[in-house]
Amino acid sequence: MAPGPIRTALKVDLNKPASEQPQLHNRWHPDIPFAAIINPNETAHIQCVDWTGGQVKNDDSADDVLNADLTKIHYLSGPFEIPGSEPGDVICVEIQDVQPFPEQPWGFTAVFDKNNGGGFLDDLYPQAAKAIWDFEGIFCSSRHIPGVRFPGLIHPGIMGTAPSREVLEEWNRRERELINTTTLGRTVAHPPEPKSVHAGAATEEVKERVGREGARTVPGRPEHGGNCDIKNLSRGSKTYLPVHIKGAGFSVGDLHFSQGDGEISFCGAIEMAGVITVKISLMKNGMEILGMKSPIFLPGPVEPQFGPGRMLTFEGFSVDDAGKQHYLDVNVAYRQTCLRIIEYLKRFGYSGEQIYLLLSCAPIQGHVAGIVDIPNACTTIGLPMDIFDFDISPEGALKNGVKAVDMGSCAYTSNRK
Repeated sequence: MAPGPIRTALKVDLNKPASEQPQLHNRWHPDIPFAAIINPNETAHIQCVDWTGGQVKNDDSADDVLNADLTKIHYLSGPFEIPGSEPGDVICVEIQDVQPFPEQPWGFTAVFDKNNGGGFLDDLYPQAAKAIWDFEGIFCSSRHIPGVRFPGLIHPGIMGTAPSREVLEEWNRRERELINTTTLGRTVAHPPEPKSVHAGAATEEVKERVGREGARTVPGRPEHGGNCDIKNLSRGSKTYLPVHIKGAGFSVGDLHFSQGDGEISFCGAIEMAGVITVKISLMKNGMEILGMKSPIFLPGPVEPQFGPGRMLTFEGFSVDDAGKQHYLDVNVAYRQTCLRIIEYLKRFGYSGEQIYLLLSCAPIQGHVAGIVDIPNACTTIGLPMDIFDFDISPEGALKNGVKAVDMGSCAYTSNRK
């Protein structure tokens, strides 16, 4: 029998506030009612708003990023009931396709203000900025970062299952402990936040409980996946997610046209609204059979291809800007790798913010090269040279010299200092 048409399991309205759409939610909690059903072995389309719920606009000002209300994020589509699924099972989510809406063929990358989200390099780039990207089939380009064009490895930033009450309590316990004991002098976790809570079609009583107890969607968590921002969870991939409640409560959102490893500017992918097509299958007793403590995945066969020797790769070590030696600190090493690329590309005329945005969303390849040779961890980032319309190679620089040209500007805030 020939397969029938693919059903749209959930639709969104881009002209309606996300907070008024009962098929969306922005917290993790077992009591959020199911928004729709996807049957085992069914392929379905799921429509998604962008992670902010439409707060960021296609314009040349970053005031919307500066003033974005992060108590609202992320708006996710779901949760979906997967009939027959029970605690201890595993669902397999096969991503068949992800596409932007035809009526909204653009996305955005942003640096968030240090006092409103921040990012990996917010001590160096503390003020909000953004870049708008236009989609041209599988390619994208930006008026805010000229001289660059590349294909997107399109994927969802968030896929996860609903926590049980016991799992939710464990999340809140360990994250509150971190908050109460940190000596870092900065926000290290986000506890439950009643402000702006959206619990789908929940009653006011349940919504109040979700606001009081519900986990924020900001981090990924080992028990269920969530906001992992793994760029290789693209078309053709399979992700295996543990089930903690009857019906699974699968949710998805935070669609990305492209992203670099690390998504370093916080809103670092090319964020978009769009449609994801998934096929969900059910593995009974999968958690015990697989010994599963956290999600696992198989990457898909579709990703941008760059020729041999076309990834200009930079190294970083766990020695910080001040020359302080750190012991096998991958965080310090990856920061240093990013800074080496920023220093390199600035010579061609880009601003630091433009490169910061580019490293967040272009298909860079970040790797941990070594964590055994004390005291220096080593990380690498491969920068695809072919995304530029000019030669950035060392040979090109030696042959032609390096000339800084006018690379325009990303979008800044009106009160930029």
